[in-house]
Order: sequence, then structure tokens, then C-alpha cells
Amino acid sequence: MSEVTAILLAAGRSQRMGAFKPLLPFGKTTVIRSCIQNLREAGVEDIVVVLGHREEELRQSVGDLHLEFSVNPDSTSEMSASIACGLRELPRETRAALIALTDQPAVPADVIRAIVSEWTTGARLVVPEFQGRGGHPVLVDLRFRKELLNLDSSGGLRSFLKAHQEQVRRLPVNSHFIARDMDTWDDYRALHREVFGVAPADQESRGPDNPDSRTT
Repeated sequence: MSEVTAILLAAGRSQRMGAFKPLLPFGKTTVIRSCIQNLREAGVEDIVVVLGHREEELRQSVGDLHLEFSVNPDSTSEMSASIACGLRELPRETRAALIALTDQPAVPADVIRAIVSEWTTGARLVVPEFQGRGGHPVLVDLRFRKELLNLDSSGGLRSFLKAHQEQVRRLPVNSHFIARDMDTWDDYRALHREVFGVAPADQESRGPDNPDSRTT
């Protein structure tokens, strides 16, 4: 696992949500800490978190977790820009990058382990798939590093994978959480109820229009 580093993308402004997603409650922790916990439980120790909006607040919220950080100065940019920022901070021994999204805090550790395992057996590009639908995290061997640093801003990672589709291993997994993004407040509440059986803590009567929810 020391040759695989996760790039956790957390630079965005959460504009569609109306509240800052990484710091929302998720069970007994927060969304971003849950993402990190899942990666660590899967054996991925090296994690680069790409920050942007509310950088210092996020940095402090996970400062005890022994992470590396990169900063995307344009929090409104496309995902491709954040991926490039993360790549520049990878440890020298890294041979593959696991690109993970902060708004997917329920991806289980066994799925992440399976993705990495595919790489160790020779796959160079691994995309998890549930019932024919692809998701994240996506693993990219760093022999593609130069292309990742220069992803097209409009097509991004999807266009890159399509261009190399003959080398993509689409890995069937047993979790639909690989494709469950939290784009809206309703998405967040529904995901929390599905995972924990209850509404988010202290969120039952609060929402993105309430000043106490720290809208951005």
C-alpha cells in the first residue's frame, strides 16, 4: 500500500449543496473524516487532501490525522485542476494515485482494498462499477502522470479514461456508495439516513438556508 497514495479532493465551494460538505456531520464524525477513515481502514496510509475553499478551517479539522495537503487557489475550477494539484504533492515512492471524492463518505474499506488489489495484479486504470454504473475512487497508475497533469478541463478524468478504455479495468463491486454523491441537501440527508438509520445530528430542523448551517 505504500506505493499507492490517495488524492482526496476537497477544494470546492459546495455551491449546489448550500452548506460546506466536508465539515457536515456524518455519524459520530464529519464527512471528510469519514472519507479519510475509510481509506485508512483499507490500508491506504498516504493521503493528500486538496484544499481550496475554507482552507484553514479544513486543515485544522483534520490536522491530527497525519495528512499531506495541497492547495488549489481557484475553488471554482474543474476537478482536473485539483487532481493536478494533488499529483504535485505525492510522495516520491508513489506509483499509483487513488482519486477520491470528499462527497462520498460511505465507500467501504473493502471496496477500496479491492480496487488497489486490481492494480497490484497488473491493472493500470481501475474504475469501480455497481450494476453497470461507474464511480469513485478511481485508481490511475502514475505511468499516466503527465496526462493527468494536463487533463482537458471540460472532459476531465472521464475523457482521459475513455481515451484509454482498452486499459481500463471496470471492477464490479458490492456497494452502490461508489456512485452516491451528495450534491444537494436532500442527497446528504438521504445518505445519512441510509447509512445510520437516523437524520444527521443537529440537522433535523436546520438546512442550507439557516445561517447556523454555515452556508457558503
